[in-house]
Amino acid sequence: MTAPTPGIPELSADVVLWSADEPDRVGRPLLVLLHGYGADERDLFGLTPYLPDEFVIAAPRAPLAPSWPAPGYSWYPIDGFEPGEDLGGRSPQPTTDAASALIAWLDVVAGYASAIGLLGFSQGAAVAIQALRLQPERFSFVVNLSGYATPGALPRDAELAKLEPPVFWGRGTRDDVIPEALVAHTTEWLPQHADLSGRVYHGLTHSVSEPELDDVRAFLEKQLEDHGAAADSAPPTSIR
Repeated sequence: MTAPTPGIPELSADVVLWSADEPDRVGRPLLVLLHGYGADERDLFGLTPYLPDEFVIAAPRAPLAPSWPAPGYSWYPIDGFEPGEDLGGRSPQPTTDAASALIAWLDVVAGYASAIGLLGFSQGAAVAIQALRLQPERFSFVVNLSGYATPGALPRDAELAKLEPPVFWGRGTRDDVIPEALVAHTTEWLPQHADLSGRVYHGLTHSVSEPELDDVRAFLEKQLEDHGAAADSAPPTSIR
């Protein structure tokens, strides 16, 4: 079990939206949706009709409430952040703490899953990538929508680079929220640590478009195919 993270509250089991009741989750792949700053669990859960039915989908609420008057919830504080600000020099610890809190929640709720993938938007995508860095063997893939890889080295980055898990990265040419320095860092860092695919969408702002969702669905279907092939090729388990 992962220890609780100082400064980041535990994720609440009472504010998670699920696409399937508990008995129907056993043995199926889990896709966790991580909303962006100022949103809540309902935001990305609305994408469920666009996603493959084979996944059990869970959309947890981030544990922090931004300072008034900002709405919604956040995975880690970004007090004083301004759109376009260079965040490259900031400490990676808040993102790491948020990813650790996510992993602690998964320790409790995801024991039934045959595989786990993460799909995050903006701040949620940054947490998804950071969780992948903390436990490279645990996550089958990550979908990064309008997010970024947090600068700063983590102990298991070299292991992640050897595993090269699939990562889809989608972003828009008119996204003025994520600082250019973080986009540049992610552009360099992700291909060195993952099997990267994705697309830059002309005219898209800090949002998600239908063409992007079509690409995400194709990516997820490919992960299901690969997961099924891996399961079929696994040796039978002896029961004693």
